Amino acid sequence: MALHILEHIKWLGHAGFSITAGGKNIFIDPYETGDCGKADIILITHSHYDHCSVPDINKIKTTSTLFVTEKDSAAALSGDVRVVKPGDKVSVSGIDIEAVPAYNTNKNFHPRKNNWLGFILTAGNIKIYHAGDTDLIPEMGSFAADIALLPVSGTYVMTAEEAVEAVKLIKPKIALPMNYGAIVGSKNDAMKFKNSLEGFCEVAIMERESCV
Repeated sequence: MALHILEHIKWLGHAGFSITAGGKNIFIDPYETGDCGKADIILITHSHYDHCSVPDINKIKTTSTLFVTEKDSAAALSGDVRVVKPGDKVSVSGIDIEAVPAYNTNKNFHPRKNNWLGFILTAGNIKIYHAGDTDLIPEMGSFAADIALLPVSGTYVMTAEEAVEAVKLIKPKIALPMNYGAIVGSKNDAMKFKNSLEGFCEVAIMERESCV
């Protein structure tokens, strides 16, 4: 897969991304961003303040923005809010959004019982997986994605080493590290992830998008 596809994906820092697909502006977990444009769709993985950040959401939402999220985050949002749980699917303007599990296996910050989320987006023939806040979980072996956005910082989520194992399960063509450089983790985690996957798949370490 040509890396030019990444022109349609912008890293907003931490776990935040904007994706242009199917003529829609899709945002995932915006946090500590400026005005990065207006959102047609906002996906929120879970209710922690650095993922469901209402001040940041208010900068980009409009009266027609569609939210897709889980029940805890939905309580903080207003407008067209679709509440989903792992396994649910939503289709909007030719974009398929599948909610998938995201949880910790060896810590208690993101319990499986909460039904918090990752997402797999399908637009055209491209599948993009945003892992949310998760550890390495067995369900990843059944995920199909061309591009995988994976946490690498440890502490609350997977370590870089565990994220490498996630890539080997998912087998994306391109992997993007996230969840570093804001609350925990550093670019060193991203570099460790990239270096460990040399020869297995493309890894792109993105510069944070500066929005004003």
